[in-house]
Amino acid sequence: MKLDLNGIKIENFDIFTYRRIRRAIGYLGISLPLFLVVFSLIPFFETQMQPSISDYYYTNLRDIFTGTLCAVGLFLIRYKGHGNASFWKNDNLLTNIAGIMAIGVALVPTNPDDFSQKIYTIIPLTVKWLGWLHYGFAALLFLLLALLAINVFTIGQENETREPKSILNENNIYRTCGYTILVAVIMVPLSAGLKLFSYSTLVFEALALFAFGTAWLIKGRALGDQGKIGQKLYQENNPVATEKVFEE
Repeated sequence: MKLDLNGIKIENFDIFTYRRIRRAIGYLGISLPLFLVVFSLIPFFETQMQPSISDYYYTNLRDIFTGTLCAVGLFLIRYKGHGNASFWKNDNLLTNIAGIMAIGVALVPTNPDDFSQKIYTIIPLTVKWLGWLHYGFAALLFLLLALLAINVFTIGQENETREPKSILNENNIYRTCGYTILVAVIMVPLSAGLKLFSYSTLVFEALALFAFGTAWLIKGRALGDQGKIGQKLYQENNPVATEKVFEE
């Protein structure tokens, strides 16, 4: 918080910038699988449902796939989190790496079904190891997003002693989202290998993105932070909610 000349506290508007960026990241994460699937059902786009989100690179919906991921990546890089002596809790460093990974997923596509087709990509090569690089970027991106939800987003209330905490307390939501991402990442190759059901990869990738988006929306206080919502999610009781910026 900043102080005016009379020593009266005034709102530091930087906090609202942080919240807007968090919400933007959250909305983009949730909207990506929704847009791809819904547009696949509309004949106008001439695109069939794909087995995975990455496969949309080779469809008419490629611009939505690459554009959304690049936007997420740029927002994550632009998002200036807080440093920490521990790498595992260094908000600024982790979001920067995650942003680079998101852009890498967008620019280095998964392998096509047919290598003889023209492949439009920033790296003009038709080699299989680029597909593995894509999977590496994607796996590391999701692991970092899970780490942020579990290990970083929970810092703000780790010293909170007020009881009782609601089951909807924000830290419970962050941990649920983080572990959901981890389970989904594990299930992607497992379900593909076991052929559990059709579009299993797409489903688990979408689940991971929904969890990622939800965590960022809650962190951005997209539902508000006053009244009953503020009390249940953030234990916020003040008429005009405030937060400790450097714990966020």
